[in-house]
Amino acid sequence: MALLYSFVGLYRHRNLGLGSIFLRVAFTFVVGGYITYLTIKYIEYDGYASRLVGYALLYLLGGLAIYRGVAWMVRQMVGVRRVLIVGTGPDAQQVWGDLRSGEQWSGYEIVGFVPTAGQDGAMPAGDAATVFDSRRRLVDLVREHRVTEIIVAVREQRGGGVPMDQLLDCRIGGVPIVDLAGFYERARNEVPVDSLKASWLVYGEGFVQGGVRQFTKRVFDVASSSVLLFLASPIMLLTALAIRLDSPGPVLYRQERVGLGGRSFQCIKFRSMRTDAEKDGVARWASKNDSRITRVGAFIRKTRIDELPQLISVLSGEMSMVGPRPERPSFVSQLREQIPYYDLRHTVKPGLTGWAQVRYAYGASLEDARRKHQFDLYYVKNNSVLLDLQVLIETVSVVLFREGAH
Repeated sequence: MALLYSFVGLYRHRNLGLGSIFLRVAFTFVVGGYITYLTIKYIEYDGYASRLVGYALLYLLGGLAIYRGVAWMVRQMVGVRRVLIVGTGPDAQQVWGDLRSGEQWSGYEIVGFVPTAGQDGAMPAGDAATVFDSRRRLVDLVREHRVTEIIVAVREQRGGGVPMDQLLDCRIGGVPIVDLAGFYERARNEVPVDSLKASWLVYGEGFVQGGVRQFTKRVFDVASSSVLLFLASPIMLLTALAIRLDSPGPVLYRQERVGLGGRSFQCIKFRSMRTDAEKDGVARWASKNDSRITRVGAFIRKTRIDELPQLISVLSGEMSMVGPRPERPSFVSQLREQIPYYDLRHTVKPGLTGWAQVRYAYGASLEDARRKHQFDLYYVKNNSVLLDLQVLIETVSVVLFREGAH
């Protein structure tokens, strides 16, 4: 049931309406109950299988209610985390907005803000925020207001604007301190490039690409792509036939993409556009409701069937099941100049699906590419087999409910 909840996106979404949650839970109960019924029949259970399944689902509902209740009581006993924000600029206000919204931050309480040098301490009109006198010491504020965490929401920390000596005293006193990059990595599961510094990448944790990791990832890729190729072969045959009947041209479409180490390879997909889509030779990002897309192409793009031939590239080692989506060389040249640390995405193999695809809505612009790159950086920094499994599971939800980016 936990796996089914993951497949329908109940663990990923935090802004679903009550009706949508009810429908998704009902769907998992029907599917889970049916699978359980078949399993019980298969093992030749002596009693009534349908009655046992009914009791199991009732026990599940009761267990969920008890678990949620106990979790709520534990949170009440532990209490909220009291946060002090250093800075009063736009970044600090963005952090405040994130902490006030979203279920994952319900256990946080913002104590107030501490202005840094060059900031007047003013907050937007209508915001009931406490701004402390910048002359007060952070240690005194932490002790007086029982602060349990400090967020430094200032991008430029050089020149004495941020009281590093006071922050050190707080850190030695046991108060966790996090900067903007660390906060957004935890809050949004992405690494913001605007507030990112090379020192954070060099000295921080993550970016593990050792031999053991590469071996386990390759074994995972070969096993999963082989199974998926076998299961998807009937769908791929039907898709090839539909493309042939729908529009003139080849069934498969080959396009040069940039992969591991910046090396180019031929990315294979089912053709979803007209053969004259780029007759002028100019590369363009695909967009929603693109007029170049055929009727069959529109369907296979929404369901991601057009990506299935890339399983062959995964099996051959040019791609991985999970990783940053490969871009065309012309786009890479443009994005490399405008997005900081863009080449870091090429330190891992490109993927059939990726963290950005399950976390960010459809987009086809420079700003969308920048935002998706921030999710790709998070994946490169935190990549693991468990994260790969999470991405694959969440991809099911993206495909079923047509969420995320293509």
